[in-house]
This record gives sequence, structure tokens and C-alpha cells, in this order.
Amino acid sequence: MPFFEGSRGRVHYRRWPSPDSRVSLVFLHGRGQHTGQYHRFGAAMAARGVDTWALDHIGHGLSEGEVADDLAYLDALAENARHLVDVVAGGNVAVMGHSMGSATAVRMLGSGTTALSTVLVAVPPRAVGHDDLVRACNAPTLALHGIDDRMVPVDGVRDIARGVPNLTLREYEHAGHDLLHEKIHKDVTDAAADHVLEYA
Repeated sequence: MPFFEGSRGRVHYRRWPSPDSRVSLVFLHGRGQHTGQYHRFGAAMAARGVDTWALDHIGHGLSEGEVADDLAYLDALAENARHLVDVVAGGNVAVMGHSMGSATAVRMLGSGTTALSTVLVAVPPRAVGHDDLVRACNAPTLALHGIDDRMVPVDGVRDIARGVPNLTLREYEHAGHDLLHEKIHKDVTDAAADHVLEYA
């Protein structure tokens, strides 16, 4: 199993290789999750020509460290995500995150890491503000959100997304917080694949 030395210990990562790769995607999972829960997503993206990579966040899955709830922890997650982008390399990289992973992606992209495109699923306004999105959305960005999301109500996302250049918000009726594990998962996966392939 592949690991690298991260900001707070060893970081585990996975890859779902595509035999017909057109673009590489770095995927960042949400709080309380790990990469082993995303085999269906990774395989589906690989089938579409998206070479997909993902890491276990600090204190999640097989990665070392302790989970925290502060900006220093988010910065440490962003540093690890930046390292995985460097591992993938090649300059042909898109970035996608879910919930805490979306906040991590915003933190990383807002501090200078570049991506061909970005997908943010259930981005949490308590960790991401309008100005953060403006700094991070330096490439075409698709934000996906469930209208029935009780963990991250959609109204807050509409507020922070309003007027952000390069960002499109797509909402899903009868869908909650964990879009890639709900009945609508195929539609969400296809939307993400279409977006990253459009800008590959």
C-alpha cells in the first residue's frame, strides 16, 4: 500500500488507474470517511478516462495523526493534499473534494496550487467563506449540493457562492449531504466526470 510522509505522520493514498486516461483527479474525502469507501466512485471515474487518486486524511483510514477541528488541522490537510498533487504531477490534474475535503481543496487552491478544474461537493460555509472561494476558484469550478442536506444547509452555500467567478452551483432535489453514497450517486459522478473531462 502506498504512503508518503505528510504534515503529521504517514499518509495513505490509493489510485484507480484508467487505461484510457485523459486527466488525473485528486479526490479528498469528508470527515469521518476514508478512501476505502470510494471504490465505486474511483472505478466509475476510471471507466470514464479519469485517473483517480485519493488520500486518507490525517487520523482517517490508514493515515497517522489525530483528528482536530481548527484551522491548523485544515492547513495540515491542505499540505498533504498539495503533496498528493505533486505525486500525481504532470500538470494535468483536477481536484475534487467532499465536505471537509471541499474545504481542504479550497484551502489548498487558495494558497497557490493550481488545477485544471475543481469539483466541490457539499462545501461547508462554516469552514469556507465567499472570499475563500474567490481566491480558490482560479479554474472552472463546479459546486454540487443536495437541497435536503441537513449537515450543510444549501442556503449558506448559495450565499457564499453568489458572484464567485468561474463557479457554477448545481443543486439536487431529494438529496442530502453524502451525494456520492446516495441514490443519486451516478448522476453526481457523471457530473463530476463531465466537468473534469471538459477542461482536460
